Amino acid sequence: MSIDLPGPIADYVKANARLDVDGMVKPFLTDALFIDNGKRFEGHAAIRKLFEEEVVPVKAIFTPDTLREDNGQVVVEGPAHGDFPGSPLRFTYRFTLVDGAIETLEATI
Repeated sequence: MSIDLPGPIADYVKANARLDVDGMVKPFLTDALFIDNGKRFEGHAAIRKLFEEEVVPVKAIFTPDTLREDNGQVVVEGPAHGDFPGSPLRFTYRFTLVDGAIETLEATI
């Protein structure tokens, strides 16, 4: 299923499919917040470290299959596949976009 994602989310998903850390960080605001199952990562350096230490080593690739808006957020759901226990796991990503960039991303299983 192909869905029409907003630009910064599409850029993030495409970069994630390549496990391209620079590309994954680029759509985020400099002071963005990424909340990963309750753990908070603030700013590019912390988000980059998360990707380098927890996404790339297990080759976690998110494949969105649903899209909706909820209270001003863009909610994207789909499986993440990789070399981790339970793969694939279904994730919900809640994005807050500001000025064409990701301000907040909250990822939950």
